[in-house]
Amino acid sequence: MPTTADFERMLRGAKLRVTRPRVAVLTAVHDHPHADTDSILGVVRADLGTVSHQAVYDVLRALTGAGLLRRIEPPGSVARYEARVGDNHHHVVCRSCGALDDVDCAVGTAPCLTASDDHGFTIDEAEVIYWGTCPACSTAPSS
Repeated sequence: MPTTADFERMLRGAKLRVTRPRVAVLTAVHDHPHADTDSILGVVRADLGTVSHQAVYDVLRALTGAGLLRRIEPPGSVARYEARVGDNHHHVVCRSCGALDDVDCAVGTAPCLTASDDHGFTIDEAEVIYWGTCPACSTAPSS
């Protein structure tokens, strides 16, 4: 787990000023992968005290723009954030409860980056979402 000093180095490396809200948001997302904005806000407020929704939105936008966080938004879900950036991983989402987890791309290659027709685009990322039912929902009694 990265330390506060690691987060400060990440911010400086991304040419961003080190601020308490930025460090708190980075920490929250690292500690709570795939959290939505309201959840991140709650964690940051528990750490810093009073902080506005807008401040957290602004920090999330800056950190995402700098490539320190990734914003994902599966259809039918609110935006969520993760600190796993720089690789071409995908996600699996539960149709019942909305649980979300990482799924690595094929080992050794990234076949999802080879489109049947790229229409002249240079493809550098693919966003694949696997849908199903999580183990907890699969074993829950139906109502």
